[in-house]
Amino acid sequence: MKKINKVLIANRGEIAVRILRTLKRLGIKSVAIHSEADTKAMHVSFADESVCVGPANASSSYNNIQNIISAADLTRADAIHPGYGFLSEDAKFADIVEHHNITFLGPTSEQIEQMGNKMIAKKFMQEAGVPVVPGSEDAIEDPDEAYEIAKNMELPILFKATECGGGRGQRIVRNKEEIKEMFIAAQNEAFAISRKKGVFIESYFENPRHIEFQIIGDGKGNVICLGTRDCSVQRRHQKVMEEGPARIDKTIETDISKKICAVLGKLKYRSAGTVEFLECRGKLYFIEMNTRIQVEHPVTEAITGLDLIELQIRVAQGQPLPKQSDIKIRGHAMEARITAEDPFEFTPNPGMIEQFLAPGGPNVRVDGALYPGWFIPPWYDSLATKIISFVPNKEGSDSFEKTRSECIKMHRQALEETTISGIKTSIPLQLWILDQLEFQEGKISTQWLEKALQNREKK
Repeated sequence: MKKINKVLIANRGEIAVRILRTLKRLGIKSVAIHSEADTKAMHVSFADESVCVGPANASSSYNNIQNIISAADLTRADAIHPGYGFLSEDAKFADIVEHHNITFLGPTSEQIEQMGNKMIAKKFMQEAGVPVVPGSEDAIEDPDEAYEIAKNMELPILFKATECGGGRGQRIVRNKEEIKEMFIAAQNEAFAISRKKGVFIESYFENPRHIEFQIIGDGKGNVICLGTRDCSVQRRHQKVMEEGPARIDKTIETDISKKICAVLGKLKYRSAGTVEFLECRGKLYFIEMNTRIQVEHPVTEAITGLDLIELQIRVAQGQPLPKQSDIKIRGHAMEARITAEDPFEFTPNPGMIEQFLAPGGPNVRVDGALYPGWFIPPWYDSLATKIISFVPNKEGSDSFEKTRSECIKMHRQALEETTISGIKTSIPLQLWILDQLEFQEGKISTQWLEKALQNREKK
């Protein structure tokens, strides 16, 4: 069994602080990396050691593989946790880490390459009997070829880059005249992000829900599912609020979870991962897999009572996973992503935090890196903090709707208690979402928020 003594966190902000809390609880030493802009960041002060890896821009610091490996060597870290974003799904980075005899707290480089590629992942799932969104069988790089395939499909369709996440490299096509234009636009965006031009075609579902299955594997063929999340509240493919468990048929959920665990078990998948689906007319269709910890992982931690970061570390040390039969969903949880931006114009609003008062009370959790006097820099993602609310199931009760309704009330109270001054934040938007009858009744989809905001503007 390989014991991990010191972990370098190749990230910043709230996820770096989140990882640090688990490391401290487990008695594992920590190393924070930071850019010149983050010298006074919370994760730097929390860690046992810190190393500056470059100037403010991410390409020279948080995405600088050479400098990060040098920091790990300098501090004698024996493991690296990539968090999310930055290099977390970079197969080359994972491979370099392992070749330096440093444990990568994530999947193997080969697994990132396989499951991070949407077309390869889709084929694995399809072979196992998991329903997939209809579309092209292979990635396409030629606009003329794309046109020939797309013109014979029922519109609307979606062009989607093979190796981009977060809704990037995607274009919806609603009429044949714009097929080539939209394909080239998706391809150009994909190349700018991933340096790869592969784009595939899928049927585009109107008003689907976005459902996620959280899994973790031990690298030896054992994979368990830790429940589901509903991430349908989105704007421009970016998640705004998440909750779990998702409202889906239990028979379908059990069938899908068994199949995806079988697929990933066969690949001897290691560490945490999220398998994503679209739900349309009661059916689930696989779309992609994220081979990393997710922003919304606290939702799963709340409803299962498990620490996903600890499980990643346990797996890396060769320790066993819990049994699938021991995983119990114990209530309902919601997470609000509090971003440093105008709540309804959505323009970034970096600046100095003058005051920060966090909510409290039983089953309210705050994951963040804010403190009064901290200047939120303009060079990174606008996520400032996360508020997570959890309501346990009442003894002897399995009423999904009642527990969810109580969670909405608790979530509203937590957000109302939260005070952040000096910058604009998305808290007013989050409160507005909770007040909408469609949200309260669960009548949401990935298009719901944008349509609701348009109706709000008309009033």
